[in-house]
Amino acid sequence: MIQDDAPYICGNCGEEIVVPIDFSAGPTQQYTEDCPVCCCANLLRIEIGQEGEVSIESALE
Repeated sequence: MIQDDAPYICGNCGEEIVVPIDFSAGPTQQYTEDCPVCCCANLLRIEIGQEGEVSIESALE
């Protein structure tokens, strides 16, 4: 089953945030997402495996 979203933990407030996954953007993605809770910018790194599995890492920008 392909995941269409994935969670990350905000590096500032610690909240779990779920973001949609854009499979059309390729298997390796990186972009900045503002936390909807505290508004701090998080740099997200997303890896999509051959079977559709999603790995997401975040760091404060």
